Amino acid sequence: MIGFVAQNFELNRILLLIVGLWPLQQSNLTRLQFIFMSAFMTADIIFIMKDLLIQLQDVCNELKDKNEIAIMKEYGYIASCYTTAFTIATVCGLFGYILMIFWPDIMHIILPNVTQSHQLPFKMEYFIDQEKYFYWIALYVVVATCIGMTSMIGIGSILIMYLQCTCGMFRISRYRIRCAVHINMLENIKSRKDILILEGIISAINIHQQAMKLSKLLTSEIETMMCCLIVLGVISLSLNLFQVSRVVSYGYDIKELLIPFAFIAIGILYMFISNYVTQNVTDHNNDIFATVYDVQWHVTPLHIQKVILFLLQRGTKDFTLSVCGLFVGSLECFTMLMKTSFSYFTVIYSTQE
Repeated sequence: MIGFVAQNFELNRILLLIVGLWPLQQSNLTRLQFIFMSAFMTADIIFIMKDLLIQLQDVCNELKDKNEIAIMKEYGYIASCYTTAFTIATVCGLFGYILMIFWPDIMHIILPNVTQSHQLPFKMEYFIDQEKYFYWIALYVVVATCIGMTSMIGIGSILIMYLQCTCGMFRISRYRIRCAVHINMLENIKSRKDILILEGIISAINIHQQAMKLSKLLTSEIETMMCCLIVLGVISLSLNLFQVSRVVSYGYDIKELLIPFAFIAIGILYMFISNYVTQNVTDHNNDIFATVYDVQWHVTPLHIQKVILFLLQRGTKDFTLSVCGLFVGSLECFTMLMKTSFSYFTVIYSTQE
């Protein structure tokens, strides 16, 4: 079987050599390629996020009403609570992860007569003596995990904050509609009253359109990444459920269950939060048209009522955020992904019986 890899993995080798990831041929050139490609992909993500945040900042800079500013601050606070909760959960998880790796050393300190062999929480193969270089390997694993989790929480929290701010813009639109119709009861001069009502409705429509535009812009920029994450999430959840079933069936070991359970919890949480946040955007959009129904639009002048009628007609079409036209962000989509994951797990489990 000499040359088996070279013969059967030629195309894979070429593709991975392009980005410097082919493991059997590492040189200074391939390392330089890997650094360049990583920097390029990171820069692409940074530029996308920078563009989105600049547009959001421009919208916020246009806000002058103190109540509208308070609304945006409220939604910014909600987003910061998400970030804080994710950070605390991540720190606790990493602490438990580190504790698991160095548990034999802790036990040896507590009980000097008890000696346990070092073992990583998951099986990994290195081309060095793992016992001799265990602490270096453990340091590498911990640092890589910290970097990965920090990046995931950082990027994910920014996306959540961005969508929360668009929800704030939808709520500001509702506020402007209420204020515009309320002018009808306060202003006595008819011509001035009509102008103020129209200006209020126009400003509400403008920020509503901006909120929809920014939400769609976000999904269009990251839909390829999100599609890949959804597919990987479903596969990961199915395989980890299968791993748990194997451990339980062939010998119960709490250490072997911890990592699969952690991945299952992270996968379910990631799917739920992403769908919940996008469902929240849809609900805020629907609340605008519920507000149009609730206000006393029937007491406004006839030409104002016609403008409001166009708003009501726009509400007959749902505003949703979708990924590649396949996954529509909603709690219903979360349920569908859970069912799909368990279905794949059932198929895998039945074929292994």
